[in-house]
Amino acid sequence: MTKLEKIRQIIQEFPGYDILKEFRVDYTDQIPANAGIFPAGLVEVERRTDILGNTEVTNRLNFALYVVLNKADGDDTLATINADWIMEFSEYIQERSVRKDYEPFGDIPARETITAADGHLYEATDEGLGIYAVEIAVQYVRMFEV
Repeated sequence: MTKLEKIRQIIQEFPGYDILKEFRVDYTDQIPANAGIFPAGLVEVERRTDILGNTEVTNRLNFALYVVLNKADGDDTLATINADWIMEFSEYIQERSVRKDYEPFGDIPARETITAADGHLYEATDEGLGIYAVEIAVQYVRMFEV
């Protein structure tokens, strides 16, 4: 399973996922109940090499999740439901990370973390939609032996 498939599986297992009709990679329609995951690249956080040349690399994969939901201007009820969804999703990611309840991304599962941060209203459209964004990061370790 690829790393993208792993993060998609984690997102799709969120109990609130059932409100979404479409979930794509690198794309979202401006239609309610759509979401897209946008890979934002790999960052090498740290590299350690021992005297034999074996190397431990800590990597971070970054993703952006965009979710399109109904949000009428001035409708506090829908805005509250949407905000709750974003916060519950972030806590769900935190719990999965703490429990290590997912297919590992690297070679040392005990040192992995997945975070969902900066969930916010990205854009409110004139058509009554709210586009919400959440940054997801997976930090994991790879081991390279020579």
